[in-house]
Amino acid sequence: MLPQPRLPRRAGRRTNLALLTLLAVAAATGVLAYGVGTPGPARVVVAVHGAAGLGLLLLVPWKTVVVRRAWGRAAGTRGSAALLGVLVALTVVSGALHVAGLAQPAVLQVHVGAAVGTVPLLVLHAWGRRQRPRRTDLSRRTLLQAGALAAGAAALWGAGEAVLRVAGAPGAGRRATGSLERGTDDPAAMPVTQWFTDSVPDGAAGSLTVVSGARVATLTAADLDRGDRVRAALDCTGGWFAVQDWAGVRLDRLLAELFDDDLPGGGSVDVVSRTGYRRRLPLRDAGALLLATSAAGRPLSAGHGAPVRLVAPGRRGFWWVKWVERIEVVDAPWWRQPPFPLQ
Repeated sequence: MLPQPRLPRRAGRRTNLALLTLLAVAAATGVLAYGVGTPGPARVVVAVHGAAGLGLLLLVPWKTVVVRRAWGRAAGTRGSAALLGVLVALTVVSGALHVAGLAQPAVLQVHVGAAVGTVPLLVLHAWGRRQRPRRTDLSRRTLLQAGALAAGAAALWGAGEAVLRVAGAPGAGRRATGSLERGTDDPAAMPVTQWFTDSVPDGAAGSLTVVSGARVATLTAADLDRGDRVRAALDCTGGWFAVQDWAGVRLDRLLAELFDDDLPGGGSVDVVSRTGYRRRLPLRDAGALLLATSAAGRPLSAGHGAPVRLVAPGRRGFWWVKWVERIEVVDAPWWRQPPFPLQ
């Protein structure tokens, strides 16, 4: 029988802490990546997310030794530990396939589902092996090792990006958020997707109601066709994006015309769909928001929000409310809402 590799207990503890840290960073940046739509910050978040995931691979040899050493003493938790390992591996593999641009959009759904499944198992696993902080956790040697791990993870991420570009993989052309292009300048080719709690409404569309305090205005979709245009990328959290020339009316222009510029200096605007779906945005951003009735010179289809949808450049797709039925100027701050829609 071959001799078992030896690993000092201190090294085993450091390995577990490093794994826990990388998993926590990957989870936090994964959630944050869904909310960040501007290219600069999104690129940083996605890069850190990917590097944290690949960094797990660097710790596999050490974790293998830790598992071998503890396997005989953990008979009661072997099942949950094995399942946790499988889900982490599935998360990493599916994430790599998504980055490569393969098997979309199913592979992204697997990636997110597996990642969500690891959370309760990871909490259970870590809770049963609680470690008290030690002075050595911040020693020079430990910090150097952490820096080496971070550098190695970043190098793996950079090497992977280079391989994708050299190989000409579909993922090489993905957006900073990680999304792949689908249907630019061709709205009919864009996937029809919506937030998982929402659905395409039945029946004919009604009018649009705009409210500011006690003042109310009622408009039709034709009233919104003012010729204002913006070229913007609809970046869906389903893993795709499409750039279109959207046309309609700027929200700040519409509010100024309806209410004679008599609007509060602060506040927010609630944008509500016929389905009850809603998002609240800062009133100061109204100049960048468009109520669109067409894309690429063609009227919106029902699946893409006809007759009116919100266009919110720099924000992910769940901010682009479809089938807009009501807009209300409110005093409440825009951030006083769930970061992701719950309805």
